[in-house]
Amino acid sequence: MTTPVATRLARSAAIAAAALALAACSVLKPGGGSESGTGSTSPGGATATEGSRDVPTVRLITAQTPAIRTYRKTGARHIYKAYASRIYKGKIPPLVYAVVVVETEIDANGKVTNVTFSRVPSHAPEVPPMIAELVKATSPLPSPGKLGGHTYVDTWLWDKSGNFQLDSLTLGQRSR
Repeated sequence: MTTPVATRLARSAAIAAAALALAACSVLKPGGGSESGTGSTSPGGATATEGSRDVPTVRLITAQTPAIRTYRKTGARHIYKAYASRIYKGKIPPLVYAVVVVETEIDANGKVTNVTFSRVPSHAPEVPPMIAELVKATSPLPSPGKLGGHTYVDTWLWDKSGNFQLDSLTLGQRSR
């Protein structure tokens, strides 16, 4: 059984611990120790001004809804048409040279505004820049219509020969 004194001591200790934790948060907050008071820089490099929310700016990828996945196939067909001689014919070998997840950002007219990567192969650092150039060279992609500007994600399966398939249109993979 606990005594009233023990209960008060435990409650006081809990309050003191919570106060210390909150004080530590404000000391460790990015820009919390800033003497200028003009703002702080988030880890992403964006500056938070006074009066703005102290939330770092993050690049948002459009939710990959069924409409976006359908457009992804449209974009892939456009790339296939532009590089017909570079498309790997048939099923891809079981071990492809590189698998690269590409995020293609387009505006409301289909113009490629940015190409970034979610997954890059450490053993093939030359492949992502080549893919970025291929995608940018096919710009503009077909108009996205009512979808407007968005970012779609597709996976490039890159063979040692320099030929490729896109996951959205792949013919599959051989077992041997």
